[in-house]
Amino acid sequence: MTFKLPAKSQIRRAFEQAAARYDEAAVLQREVGTRLLEKLALMRIEPARVLEVGSGTGFCSAPLAARFARAQFIALDLAHGMLRHSRARLGWRQRLRRRHGYLCADAERLPLADAAVDLIFSNLTLQWCHDPARAFAEFQRVLKPGGLLLFSTFGPDTLKELRAAWRAVDEAPHVNAFTDMHDLGDALLACGFADPVMDREDITVTYAEAIDLLRDLKTIGANPVQRAAQTGLTGKQKFRAMQAAYEHYRRDGLLPASYEIVYGHAWAPLTCRQETADQTTSIALADFRRGLHRTQEETP
Repeated sequence: MTFKLPAKSQIRRAFEQAAARYDEAAVLQREVGTRLLEKLALMRIEPARVLEVGSGTGFCSAPLAARFARAQFIALDLAHGMLRHSRARLGWRQRLRRRHGYLCADAERLPLADAAVDLIFSNLTLQWCHDPARAFAEFQRVLKPGGLLLFSTFGPDTLKELRAAWRAVDEAPHVNAFTDMHDLGDALLACGFADPVMDREDITVTYAEAIDLLRDLKTIGANPVQRAAQTGLTGKQKFRAMQAAYEHYRRDGLLPASYEIVYGHAWAPLTCRQETADQTTSIALADFRRGLHRTQEETP
């Protein structure tokens, strides 16, 4: 049986409820956000407008706004409660600048004009999109030519111990299915992005008991996955069986929760020429350079 994400309304409701306590349990999200910001520090870019997709409570928003102090900063999140916390985190001095905006919207349907932003930063949000390729298409649409997309998300090995423990109990999907890094890279190319770069790393979080992991997932708003999977399927007996199966992974007195972190960045293509009345064809600069390189190699 294949896992399907719940409706966006259910995801939004879960994150609305989680907003007040999100930071208590979002240790992993902060760590990955910090590493993504470090990757951004290596990029040579001076954007005039920055869009953070999935801003959450604003952990990455403040350093983004501080680094690109002259840029307009836009925080976007599916949950209005998250945006309230993000706005408060920036502080009144930042808000007085009137250059910051807040959008409660879906990453797969961005309420922005074409070629509106120079940088899109997204930390651990794509896994909540029903179709990551659709989100990429929207990102490419709103990025200016030469604009940068930088993101992180979860890969298929995420929560593999929890998934296996549930599989020992029944065949129902209890954990989200995450997209493979290579499929994400292919989707970037299919959506017209130039020169995508993908990499991954594994991070393990440990818990005293399996229930502590599930409590953290609920606190950060991941409970629609749990609720959707368990309704009508699991009772106390099955839950205890899952906990017993999870004990197989206990090492040094602790239970591991594995996370496969996928990072990616890509550029909105520049064009060599604009289309004109004489039907001149626009060519992506990256494609032009690759074609030129091949031609030079083939020249005797």
